Amino acid sequence: MEENCCTSNGDIMILACSGASNVGQLSNRAAIELTQEGFGKMFCLVGIGGGLSGFVQSAKDVPRMVVIDGCEVSCAKATLEKAEIPLKDYIVLTDLGIQKNKDFDLMHNEVQKVKEEIKKVCCGGA
Repeated sequence: MEENCCTSNGDIMILACSGASNVGQLSNRAAIELTQEGFGKMFCLVGIGGGLSGFVQSAKDVPRMVVIDGCEVSCAKATLEKAEIPLKDYIVLTDLGIQKNKDFDLMHNEVQKVKEEIKKVCCGGA
C-alpha cells in the first residue's frame, strides 16, 4: 500500500489551516494544489469546528487524513480535538523552518516544500 500511497491518494482528507499569516495561507495553498493534482481532497476544517454533524462524521470515518497547521498555536489540531476526531498525519509549517509573518506574497519554493512534506508524511516517510 505504501507504494500506492504516493500515486493514487484521492482518499486522503486534507485539513488545512488558513489563518491570517503566511504559514496559514501556505497551508491552504498547498492543500488546494495537492487537491488539484489528485493527491487527496481538501475538506472543510471550519465545518468540523462549527460542529456540523456530517463534517464531523466524515472526518471520523475517513481512512486517511493529514492535518496541516501553519504554526505552533495548532488551531487545526485543537479543532479536531474538540470534535473528538483522532489526529492522524500531522504537520506544523513553522517546524519546517518557515518563519511566520504577515507577508501574503507566498513563495513558490515554500509551497513546494510544504507539498513535498505532506506527501512524505502521508507516505510514511516522516
